[in-house]
Amino acid sequence: MLERRAFLRWAFAPWAASWTWAAARKPNIVVIVADDLGYAGISAQGCDDIPTPHIDSIARNGIRFTSGYVSCPVCSPTRAGLMTGRYQQRFGHEFNPGPADQASENFGLPLQEMTLADRLKSLGYATGLVGKWHLGYCPQYHPLRRGFDEFFGFLGGAHSYLPSRQRNPRGNALLRGTEEIEEREYLTDALAREAVSFVERKKNSPYFLYLCFNAVHTPMEAVPEYESRFQNISNSLRRTHAAMLAAMDDAVGRLLAKIRELKQEENTLIFFLSDNGGPTRQTTSKNTPLRGYKAQIFEGGIRVPFLMQWKGHLRAGQVFDKPVTALDIFPTAIAAAGGQAPPVDGVDLLPFLTGKTEGDPHDKLYWRFGPQCAIRKGDWKLLRTADGDWELYNLRKDISETNNLASHEPQRVEELKADWEAWNRQLKPPSWQTQRQVPRKRKKI
Repeated sequence: MLERRAFLRWAFAPWAASWTWAAARKPNIVVIVADDLGYAGISAQGCDDIPTPHIDSIARNGIRFTSGYVSCPVCSPTRAGLMTGRYQQRFGHEFNPGPADQASENFGLPLQEMTLADRLKSLGYATGLVGKWHLGYCPQYHPLRRGFDEFFGFLGGAHSYLPSRQRNPRGNALLRGTEEIEEREYLTDALAREAVSFVERKKNSPYFLYLCFNAVHTPMEAVPEYESRFQNISNSLRRTHAAMLAAMDDAVGRLLAKIRELKQEENTLIFFLSDNGGPTRQTTSKNTPLRGYKAQIFEGGIRVPFLMQWKGHLRAGQVFDKPVTALDIFPTAIAAAGGQAPPVDGVDLLPFLTGKTEGDPHDKLYWRFGPQCAIRKGDWKLLRTADGDWELYNLRKDISETNNLASHEPQRVEELKADWEAWNRQLKPPSWQTQRQVPRKRKKI
């Protein structure tokens, strides 16, 4: 009898109850994406001068992935991978497009690709996008034609935050649906307002909210309300960055508070991540202790803050160090919703996080970004720089990629090259190019 009681206590523990998810009401799905936020950009990841209590709470109440990756070191390709669960190079979406007036006519997430919004909508979800899209400027690529019921945001890669500068003459206006609007609030605050409104209005049905901040991407624009918190930061650029990040943290807090108010925390699966590493020189973002920046295949360009929360289903306070990727969000969300994902490159993380499945979610992860490429297999990472040099690192021992072991491990280099080349043969060539995809070498600052 005692053994049976012990078994029942284990079987009905929240983090062991995956088999009951589909039987209950479908969980809400919230995916929050920050823009250009470095690995050490939040206090949960080591930032010591800019508190981010609301973002940190997602880690405290859920899981912090210390080896969380994106599939590209720049914005648009990462978002294409996240939205489809597939390596974006499989369908030619390898590069950013450039501004709307310079972009290729065929820039956009290919219409034959199913989006996460498409699949969740077919499962009965209300779907909303608030913020940055960056997956096509032309009407056929508009979010309302890619599975979203509602859209408030902009189509391009960057946008002004200040009301006096919101109107953008280069084809990147703020939109509600397809209608251009004028916004009177600081943009980060406006995005929070719209996200809270969506959750309130959709509270009686399962919903998917894709909340994509443009913070902390340039232009560097803040308002006194947030800047006044950081008078102790003497560097003016860092102070503006801090204010922008504080505004985003407050915005996340407003959304989390609304979810709590509606008593939906245990029925809401939340992801938080950045779309790539930080561009330190431009914004003072921090990727510590990683090497590299946005637009580079070094860890600082592709390893990002990556958090996940599902109170009552996933044990709080976990730190998960096995490699995961933004591609995993698609199948994980679909599995939580009780659906079946199409064949994708991502992996449903739920069995690994609940202990139902042991081992690593991924045997290998891959990257290709023009001449730069990389493969991670276990603790080993082989990469080719923009200069064409091959470098090999053991990330378990050398997370900062300072000790190139390529000359000491020639056989391992050849094995990993062969693995990467086998993957690369499955890919399409880029569907468009932009004038500058590879960054100039930067000095440390």
